[in-house]
Amino acid sequence: MAVLIDTPVWPWRGRLWSHLVSDVSYDELHAFVEAELGIPRRAFQGDHYDVPVDLYDIAVAAGAEPVECRELLARLMKAGLRVRKTRRGA
Repeated sequence: MAVLIDTPVWPWRGRLWSHLVSDVSYDELHAFVEAELGIPRRAFQGDHYDVPVDLYDIAVAAGAEPVECRELLARLMKAGLRVRKTRRGA
């Protein structure tokens, strides 16, 4: 299993958040989130899940590998699983 999580440093709505990805497949990521974190599938952000700080330790204990955000992005891109945002009107 290669589920990766970065440090919860991303602020939104008064909380800090992490990104959770798989560098193997989206299926692996969805299965991990469903089995270990209980985050609904509708929260999937195209190539990652946002994980609140209160679930960070739970994700790591369940097997998510803590990495820096640059490593997370590099491994996601290398796996061909990165979804780039498109600009509006482009």
